[in-house]
Amino acid sequence: MNYPNEVSKILKPWVDKELNKTVLDLFAGCGGLSLGFEACGFKTIGYEMNSHAADTYNNNLLGQCLNEKLTTETNYPKADIVIGGPPCQPFSVGGKQLGLQDSRDGFPIFIEAVKQLEPEVFLFENVRGMLYKNKWYLNEVLNELEHLGYHLDYALLNAVNYKVPQNRERVIVLGSKNKIKLPEPQLERIKVGEALGDLAFQYDEKSKFFTESMDQYVANYEKASKCVNPRDLYLDRPARTLTCRNLAGATGDMHRIRLPDGRRRRITVREAARLQSFPDWFNFSGNETSQFTQIGNAVAPYFAYHLALQIKQHILDPNNPSDYTTVAHQLKLFENEAIS
Repeated sequence: MNYPNEVSKILKPWVDKELNKTVLDLFAGCGGLSLGFEACGFKTIGYEMNSHAADTYNNNLLGQCLNEKLTTETNYPKADIVIGGPPCQPFSVGGKQLGLQDSRDGFPIFIEAVKQLEPEVFLFENVRGMLYKNKWYLNEVLNELEHLGYHLDYALLNAVNYKVPQNRERVIVLGSKNKIKLPEPQLERIKVGEALGDLAFQYDEKSKFFTESMDQYVANYEKASKCVNPRDLYLDRPARTLTCRNLAGATGDMHRIRLPDGRRRRITVREAARLQSFPDWFNFSGNETSQFTQIGNAVAPYFAYHLALQIKQHILDPNNPSDYTTVAHQLKLFENEAIS
């Protein structure tokens, strides 16, 4: 089974009536994190203030995404699990480090939701810098959550180790009333060529090729940043991290493909979506810039799927892990269905 087909089959929303658990996704974006949970049978409810991202969520997932701006006063519907990627404001403004007292920060909202709902499990993700320069703030958040009675496990995980064709490091924090562990990394790594497949060297009149001035701009950027190799996509390895900046903007480190004839073009929305492990049936709302922004901001759905599997296994039988929840087992079920 090729990678795009595998993703389209595995990341298919459904509701596990035996599980019967609802996930609340805060700062949901276009639904990358929720998609991973729906593919494991969880029901989802999302909150997202960007209308295009909320539309994308509602057009592709089974759950409903409310187009609302969250505050610490928001009242939430009943949910068993709380997940999300709270936005972080700069940690130093005018020399002041306000932490959880900074009204522009998303973590007080996330913590308030946990206080209000008392979920069985919660999960949040954030940028890798939170584990280093801003570790003081992460500790403040973790202490607050521990005081609510949760056991925590957290680590810097790379989505490339969870069948995403991209190096994408994120801090993942998992909390539960009972002890719970983050999923172990996989050995298999997916390459750009496996993800893009036949799209890699396709182009048409809408393709955005580099002009001579853009080529020179990129060359100057790479020289200034002392790049050893050009920052093109290489089909024989995972991609660099996809961000809003290097997808939506014409920057020196933008993601691009070099064709056999030497020309370079920017990647398309669908190619960016594949590198983030979105299925081909998943469509994005808004203009091209908005779509790239949604993709760059998203949690890679296949990564989210592995996190959701771990939580599902913990909920159903925390003391007796079984292989029915593994990716390999689910793929085998799909193959058997295709034969029958």
